[in-house]
Amino acid sequence: MAQKSIQINTRLAGMIKKRRQELNLTIEQAAQKAGVGTKTWCRYEAGEAIRHDKYKGVCKALNWLQFPMEEEEKEGIHIEDYKNHEAWSRFLAENFGELAALSFVIGSDILLDRIEEDMQELAKMPKGSHIGQIESYLADMLPGQFLMNYDYEFFYLLYCELNRLRGIAGAGGEMIAHSVLEELILKLVVEEAEFLMEEAIDGEEDEDWKEWIYDLFEDADIEMYLYSGMYLRESQKYHFSNWQKHQFF
Repeated sequence: MAQKSIQINTRLAGMIKKRRQELNLTIEQAAQKAGVGTKTWCRYEAGEAIRHDKYKGVCKALNWLQFPMEEEEKEGIHIEDYKNHEAWSRFLAENFGELAALSFVIGSDILLDRIEEDMQELAKMPKGSHIGQIESYLADMLPGQFLMNYDYEFFYLLYCELNRLRGIAGAGGEMIAHSVLEELILKLVVEEAEFLMEEAIDGEEDEDWKEWIYDLFEDADIEMYLYSGMYLRESQKYHFSNWQKHQFF
């Protein structure tokens, strides 16, 4: 199912551009704050539709609570609308709840966009260039120790593995993280879903929706080894050199 979009007219597109200029932001800076590519931001200022999952990022970049002069209320996130999505996982819904399945759909859609944007930028760079040399939203989300390893080939691998997991989800297969890379992808998916999941929960007291990944992993080792500032040696299973190995289950 295609993501819903927010239609913007020429007047609103002009307001977006004017607001960016008022904040003394370049297109590149505004795009980075919004978590989109520079070409995508240029399309917004030209009056093209903004995908629903990008809305909050654009508002955040412009210091707006919502688009000014909005005549229609934004559509909310409804679980039923996503159950026919190609990445909807019956396995996650049945074992961890429908919010888990919804977060996988939403987060994997957004993550795919981010990966594709970074691949496009890295493809313009000399071979061996890494994510630290481009403007990338994912640079702050990936483990810092291995930043120089995140080159085009790595992102192509991420792209393929995420699509494979989406295929398993859509086919109703069991979602299992056999490798560190698969754990990392699922963690990134959940992080990317967080903004829109706030709308889906709609004020309900269900702050534990994101815990499904740790239930799936049966531990929180990825946090301890990759996000706690620990230095990893090649012999350790969470070192970059071992990310593709099937080490779990």
